[in-house]
Amino acid sequence: MKLITAIIPPDRLDHVREALIQADITRITVSRVTGHGRQEDIEYYRGQKIAPNLIPKVRLDIAVNEEFVDTTIDTIIAAARHGGGTIGDGKIFVTPLEQCIRIRTNERGGSAI
Repeated sequence: MKLITAIIPPDRLDHVREALIQADITRITVSRVTGHGRQEDIEYYRGQKIAPNLIPKVRLDIAVNEEFVDTTIDTIIAAARHGGGTIGDGKIFVTPLEQCIRIRTNERGGSAI
């Protein structure tokens, strides 16, 4: 089991969500977050560094079984990318998921996803 976390621009959320549904991946968690990466440089004002503004982003958390990892990643990349790819298109993180427990039924492991 893996936990796939994607940080994408808000304007690509509908595209990514629809693409994931088409790929038969329907269980996702969406959070509104802010942050910045390389899309803004550090500015100087009167000789002092000014921290870059935080930019609105969307965070997707998707728990998947091993056989859906590559499909999920490829789907997110295809749907979140602007044209040929631009700075600010986002990032995807894949981390091992030790356990998943469905509270309602107490199912554990891959069947709980």
